[in-house]
Amino acid sequence: MQTATPSLETFVETALARPVPREIAAMADSLRARLGPGVAAILAYGSCLRGVAATDSLIDLYVLTPSLKAMPASASARWACRIIPPNVYFAECPFEGATLRCKYAMLPLDLFARWMAPATSNPYFWARFAQPSALVYAASSGVKSDVIRAVAQAIRTAYGNARGIADGGDALNTWQRLFENTYRTELRSERADRARDILLADRDYYQEAAGFAMNAPAVSANWPMRRIAGRAWSVARLVKAAFTFSGGADYLAWKIERHSGDKLALTEWQRRHPILASITLLPRLLRKGAVR
Repeated sequence: MQTATPSLETFVETALARPVPREIAAMADSLRARLGPGVAAILAYGSCLRGVAATDSLIDLYVLTPSLKAMPASASARWACRIIPPNVYFAECPFEGATLRCKYAMLPLDLFARWMAPATSNPYFWARFAQPSALVYAASSGVKSDVIRAVAQAIRTAYGNARGIADGGDALNTWQRLFENTYRTELRSERADRARDILLADRDYYQEAAGFAMNAPAVSANWPMRRIAGRAWSVARLVKAAFTFSGGADYLAWKIERHSGDKLALTEWQRRHPILASITLLPRLLRKGAVR
């Protein structure tokens, strides 16, 4: 009997099935209960998959919905998600005597897949999901297949762009050059060697992904223009978040507690007016070193 040749999609399916810490699973379950039937899939990514304790950091999740109309949000928030995706929210849930916190992005599955396409010059989505992630929940086998195809396309698009920067080098160097450039398209505060740290945390993943995506056509891109456009996009998302971000005051209070050890009791007014609350809390954030 002939054995099927492994494909990038097979590799992605295996990678997405990676076990996640119980804290991430609990947070995903909490979001499903809170958001209801509008959840098609939940993906975990970021530092908590690289070994950082979920109780010491924010869990990063992507919540994918069946459609834009299925998003449990206001009409204006859904419109904002279509124009400047994704919408980002903050949530907490109790877990074994502790409190888990997450930042979760939300957008429709079809829009998620569309942003992974090779024609997409903005690396915001495909650079993230070329990195390791885990499919914590899928509502059906069809949804699971759609997510696998989207993440596989993210890897192809990312490695094609990587080849346009550093073709001919070893796989890790090629990925590193890509991430160094994609980080510069966002308003980020990571150290200069952040890209290398991320690669070394999952060296085998990136080596295998490069092997499956090595035939992706090299993309010659204008990275200085991408940096300008990407940072403008970051500013636009921040402005949008001022109107759509839920739980912002609680997030700032957690930041203050995490950096100072001082627990901050928020008033109901601060929770109802997170934008104004952020202005009043900013001096304390700066004093405690929670933001730079």
